[in-house]
Amino acid sequence: MTSVRRAVFIEEQNVPESIELDGKDSDCFHVLASDTKGRPIGTARMNGKGKIGRMAVLKKYRRRGIGRKMIQALMNHGRKNSITDFHVSSQVTAVGFYKKMGFEPFGKEFLEAGIKHINMKLK
Repeated sequence: MTSVRRAVFIEEQNVPESIELDGKDSDCFHVLASDTKGRPIGTARMNGKGKIGRMAVLKKYRRRGIGRKMIQALMNHGRKNSITDFHVSSQVTAVGFYKKMGFEPFGKEFLEAGIKHINMKLK
């Protein structure tokens, strides 16, 4: 999981390590997508209040439905644990992906780690 996040956020998007490795992993439920050889290719997490985050898929595996399956797995887990309010702080470039998953933006855009984001919630 950390190797995927490091590759996507720290190396590809230049997010400072101190921001990416925020110490909140132990408080979250995680999903990990693997290739056919068991190597990690995608990851995401959700806290106990339904906030989905740290969603990352290695570049060569994007646009194959991996992100959608990870979000569905997180929400299925959440529903089994009485979570019904799902939300995410989306990078602006990923808004279309989350809209397809049923999320809608709210509030104003903001910068996080130098990247434009907007909050979104499941309709």
